[in-house]
Amino acid sequence: MILVEFLLSFAVLMIAMTVHEFAHGFVAYKFGDNTAKHSGRLTLNPLAHIDPIGTFLLPLLLFISTQGRFVFGAAKPVPVNYWALKNPKQDMIWIGFSGPLANFLFAFLLSLLWKIIPPFPVTEYLFKQLIYINVILGTFNLIPIPPLDGSRILMGLLPENLANKYALIEPYGFIIVIGLVALGVFDRVVWPISEFILKLVLFQ
Repeated sequence: MILVEFLLSFAVLMIAMTVHEFAHGFVAYKFGDNTAKHSGRLTLNPLAHIDPIGTFLLPLLLFISTQGRFVFGAAKPVPVNYWALKNPKQDMIWIGFSGPLANFLFAFLLSLLWKIIPPFPVTEYLFKQLIYINVILGTFNLIPIPPLDGSRILMGLLPENLANKYALIEPYGFIIVIGLVALGVFDRVVWPISEFILKLVLFQ
């Protein structure tokens, strides 16, 4: 039963991450960067976005450590050629925002379908999990710490000199994110915002 729960949670997470990464690649492509397309990342095939550590190891460790209460992970980031963009600084804002926005829109569409499709235990569970993970994934990625999407948005808004200095923390970004999660930023910031967005998405 525990294995089944993990596999279902993992499948839901993969769908949300695939939508997220596809959105980054699609928007970058529309702004003139073909990198994602040429590297095979402009696709909704989950296999193209798998990262061994973020996609497999991290969700498994979180599932085990939280006794099945929480599963989260990260896909392989979509490559973007900054200098191939038409308006690099401005376009990076939209590329960064596109992933979370795609998750929120997907959650909204799922909530509409949920109200139309006849209720069955399996579909109820899947819709609920898909909506929740998309909203949480979108919200979490808006944290302005590299390599999360919020940092791309912030760097696009900052003056060039400040953006360059801010980018210097990227090699330490993952450690900073883990530290913030350990300090409770998820419970105090991400979850309250996610709950607010969930109420909007679910028309509550």
